[in-house]
Amino acid sequence: MHEPSSATPFVQPKIVDKPWGREVWYAHEDRYAGKVLEVTAGHALSLQKHERKQETMLLQSGRLRFHFNGADYEMTPGQCITVRPGDVHRMEALEDSVLLEVSTPELDDVIRLEDRYGRS
Repeated sequence: MHEPSSATPFVQPKIVDKPWGREVWYAHEDRYAGKVLEVTAGHALSLQKHERKQETMLLQSGRLRFHFNGADYEMTPGQCITVRPGDVHRMEALEDSVLLEVSTPELDDVIRLEDRYGRS
């Protein structure tokens, strides 16, 4: 019989501060990852692509300009997009925005092509 444990199974998410806002990593497992991206109005993530990572994002709130493979789109709450390896993309917040992201676990697979904040 399984005895109840006094230790809780819950953990706190990892908070990663960024120049454009922050990421809340709530899952980083062997086969998947989950993050909340909070992007401050007027700020943008780097123009980037991935070699291995695939991600799907859902805009929970706010409004974004989403640059995707050479075209710009306005993303509004409830819309989602899947970014596959090699897709060039960037998100710029037109309003304070919150995105939910699920992905493969290669969170360090970022090839920055351009960055407002001087990161390489």
